[in-house]
Amino acid sequence: MQDLLTAHRPLNRRDYQTLALAALGGALEFYDFVIFIFFTVVIGQLFFPPDMPDWLRQVQTFGIFAAGYLARPVGGIVMAHFGDLLGRKKMFALSIFLMSVPTLAIGLLPTYQTLGIWAPLLLLMLRIVQGAAIGGEVPGAWVFVAEHAPPHHVGFACGTLTAGLTGGILLGSLVATAMNSSYTPAEMLDFGWRIPFIIGGIFGLVSVWLRQWLHETPVFKEMQANQQLAEEQPLKTVIREHRSAVALSMVLTWLLSAAIVVMILMTPTLVQKLYAIPAAVALRANSLATLCLSVGCVLAGAIVDRVGAGRTLMFGCVLLAGTSWLFYDGVSHDPVQINLLYSLAGFFVGVIGAVPFVMVNAFPAAVRFSGLSFSYNLAYAIFGGMTPVLVSLMLPLDPLAPVHYVMTLCAVGSLAGLYVRRGELRRAHHPAFAAH
Repeated sequence: MQDLLTAHRPLNRRDYQTLALAALGGALEFYDFVIFIFFTVVIGQLFFPPDMPDWLRQVQTFGIFAAGYLARPVGGIVMAHFGDLLGRKKMFALSIFLMSVPTLAIGLLPTYQTLGIWAPLLLLMLRIVQGAAIGGEVPGAWVFVAEHAPPHHVGFACGTLTAGLTGGILLGSLVATAMNSSYTPAEMLDFGWRIPFIIGGIFGLVSVWLRQWLHETPVFKEMQANQQLAEEQPLKTVIREHRSAVALSMVLTWLLSAAIVVMILMTPTLVQKLYAIPAAVALRANSLATLCLSVGCVLAGAIVDRVGAGRTLMFGCVLLAGTSWLFYDGVSHDPVQINLLYSLAGFFVGVIGAVPFVMVNAFPAAVRFSGLSFSYNLAYAIFGGMTPVLVSLMLPLDPLAPVHYVMTLCAVGSLAGLYVRRGELRRAHHPAFAAH
């Protein structure tokens, strides 16, 4: 009876505090991870030889940025392993610490003029540590809030946390815009570029301190008390016994990466090249779209709690496909509509707020962190890195390649939603769950 009352209890003050601290820390950690991309031109000029060709300097700078993505699976798997054995909270705090210190260090790092070849090498090492940290943060945060929330509010918790992560992208964009508006190009090269990294590092360390007020998840404490923790390496159990859950989680991560990478990260540059839209206009529209994305994530999570993740994914993906096509087609004919159309598409990118709910529930608690982290980070490393290349290669043949790519993944996402929906129906009608 007590378990039934707990399952149906409303969110209380402590739940909201946990959500707020987790989302705030996630936003700051994502800000620390993405702020690099907004200053690649300046970093390339400062950390590589001045006589190096511009194209090579840019390629190497983006290579250092990409190293963070390549490090995600390793960091995520290692932190998830200990998260399943030692506790969620410890790894949750460690991930933001490992992000904050390198971010602060980048802001204080001497340039090529002072250190020579050691400058880009140290920058690469710090970027790898950042990638390892974000690989543990995102899956760890989803597991942490899901295991704290009452069962009938897990969707809202996961959606809210995802909104916090996407808010970090928006924060990075706004800070970069403010810095470039406040300082001249010469001042940015001199000291201005350091300020966003130093600010991110300091606020990240503050978040480490704030996370000490969080409590270990009730699910982990119960497993610990009942001696139900994984008896072998959690990843071994995941690969041997939960391959279908891994496959489903990787497919949904592909959908998530396509929506974020194409519609949020690549689109501002694409519309400048394809439709000659000024950079300032494209970036302002992107900020609006990212804000709408955060709202959409929260709403998608709340809808999951009402109608289920399967339906949310099925219909959400259809609406994302439609509004993505409407945006690219509409802007090509009438660029004045960019703010409205991009905001609408950004809002429906928020369907990704339903993705973590499915992945959290795909794995049993004893190996949940490892299963989610392995699937998410491996898929994001593959598909997140492959998406810009594929879209770029398709563009000469198909001017609407970005939206066709997103629409294809929306179709895949709808099929995944149908699969999830059938599983939800089987679970609802199973005698073992009749009492619930």
